[in-house]
Amino acid sequence: MSNLIINKDYKRLLDRRQTEQGIKLVKDFFQQNLSTELRLQRVTAPLFVLKGLGINDDLNGTERPVTFPIKDLGDAQAEVVHSLAKWKRLTLAEYDIQPGYGIYTDMNAIRADEELDNLHSLYVDQWDWEAVIQREDRTIAFLRNVVERIYAAIRRTEYLACETYPQLKPFLPQQIHFIHSEELLQMYPTQTPKEREDAICKKWGAVFVIGIGGKLADGKKHDGRAPDYDDWSTIGENGRAGLNGDILIWYPILERSFELSSMGIRVDRDALLRQLAIEGQQKREKLYFHQQLLNGKLPLSIGGGIGQSRLCMVLLHKAHIGEIQASIWPEEMRQACREHGMPLI
Repeated sequence: MSNLIINKDYKRLLDRRQTEQGIKLVKDFFQQNLSTELRLQRVTAPLFVLKGLGINDDLNGTERPVTFPIKDLGDAQAEVVHSLAKWKRLTLAEYDIQPGYGIYTDMNAIRADEELDNLHSLYVDQWDWEAVIQREDRTIAFLRNVVERIYAAIRRTEYLACETYPQLKPFLPQQIHFIHSEELLQMYPTQTPKEREDAICKKWGAVFVIGIGGKLADGKKHDGRAPDYDDWSTIGENGRAGLNGDILIWYPILERSFELSSMGIRVDRDALLRQLAIEGQQKREKLYFHQQLLNGKLPLSIGGGIGQSRLCMVLLHKAHIGEIQASIWPEEMRQACREHGMPLI
């Protein structure tokens, strides 16, 4: 409950029926825009994968996956996915997707270790996408171009939501601002990473923070990233490491920064070996996914995840993600939200 943000001036602008209609409007329109913008075809994705293949994502490297035994496989363990970053890259190879094209899917996950608050739920739904790129595309300039196209699709969806429900007023800025996590540290050296994100998002409205996962000048990471999907160690512009980042906005209803997407250019062979060594995870080299990559059987790619419930929450001006999706919440949180005009589904 200590993480719950209460906006005493919050008023729902859409009732429950309008909210459900708005969720469908946002999801249908945005995924079509994303597909068109990045030339992605929809594919069907798994809810769980076999344990021990290295396919499930480790996120920050500390989250425990939900597991269960499979009776007909001799009680072999399955893991509910955290996200599909590595599975998507295997799928690009399986479908023989060509450079300049990619895939997207509806990803549903359970993250049992989440600390529940306005933005974080046990249930995670996102558009997971992945596209094949050329060797020469592994640059910050290419990454920025893709970010700008995704952000343009978000703003088009905001326009549609506000046209459909005039009580909603657009607030996203026209442009997204780019900044490296090291530069952010130098700007706000006494603040925590979260406080830095709040400060820069309040200043610019929409920000892409580049370079998340490697240690900064103070010896700390801006945030954690597993070593085997995003490339956070390759040296890019201005001698700074990182070909990945997060799309963040300033969300006035909660008066805080708000992450909509985590994405990046994926590791190649050299970056994978380097990052596994940095994190002391060389033993992963023997896993199925890692062997496929090290043996040159997977294409170079860029990809990420875009929160479905989070995007709906922002574009429908909700104060809690539980107003968008059905999940499990502490009863005291449900009661507090109900008392402050944000009843949880």
